[in-house]
Amino acid sequence: MTILVTGATGNIGSQVIQHLVDRGADVRALVRDPSKANFPASVAVVKGDFLDVDSLRTAFDGVSTQFLLNAVVSDEFTQALIALNVARSAGIERIVYLSVIHPDVYVNVPHFAGKFGVERMIEQMGMNATILRPAYFMQNDLMIKDAITGYGVYPMPVGDKGLAMIDVRDIAEIAALELLRREQAAQPLPITRINLVGPETLTGTGIAAIWSEVLARPISYGGDNTESFEQNLKQFMPAWMAYDMRLMGERFLTDGMLPEGGDVERLTTLLGRPLRTYRDFATQTSAAA
Repeated sequence: MTILVTGATGNIGSQVIQHLVDRGADVRALVRDPSKANFPASVAVVKGDFLDVDSLRTAFDGVSTQFLLNAVVSDEFTQALIALNVARSAGIERIVYLSVIHPDVYVNVPHFAGKFGVERMIEQMGMNATILRPAYFMQNDLMIKDAITGYGVYPMPVGDKGLAMIDVRDIAEIAALELLRREQAAQPLPITRINLVGPETLTGTGIAAIWSEVLARPISYGGDNTESFEQNLKQFMPAWMAYDMRLMGERFLTDGMLPEGGDVERLTTLLGRPLRTYRDFATQTSAAA
């Protein structure tokens, strides 16, 4: 019985693989460039691309459980639907899909709407899957570290509604546990959704206060200007993606990204330990600088 991990060389996928290997699973990694793969020796590496259907057919052959992770790209929706259809044809009945929290609320944000469409396919096709719905990744703030440490400003448009930020290390471990739960079940398990959230809901000023304490100097919050946020992002990502991120930021300001009742307790029980805090992330990021 083999667990296939897509997005295998990314931050989350590589950690999922390590958790699975540590727990004795038979793991196969789907990668675009095998020369860049750096996995434990027991991991089988297969070359493939979500838009290369024949490569997916080869990679999915003999797989019992699949972890589906798609990067935020312009054709993410198409890639996910192709991967799921090929998986279905290959007889894969145990799937863990990494979606996003509140995709049914952030309906105007392209990558949220795309993931919600994928969820609808999974549900309407009667596929057996765990749909993981993570909130904002703490590690996303690594891309604004220089603004925090160099200019004393936290520029992410978090607002005052609050985001239940989660550490990607917790996401990866939960994903691995869900893959193993499905892999080891006597029969394919029915669809379930799990919100992946952090232990606290943070506002922009609250995050700035954490950084102020960690760095021992004032850090201000300056993130409510989503137009400036978009322009800054365009310096290092495509314009369409910067606009996508701006739309997400606008929904942060109007709706927040809040957990549902029992989410934190459910995840704490699943992990058998407390969820990592933003203060932990900020402290470790500062120490590594």
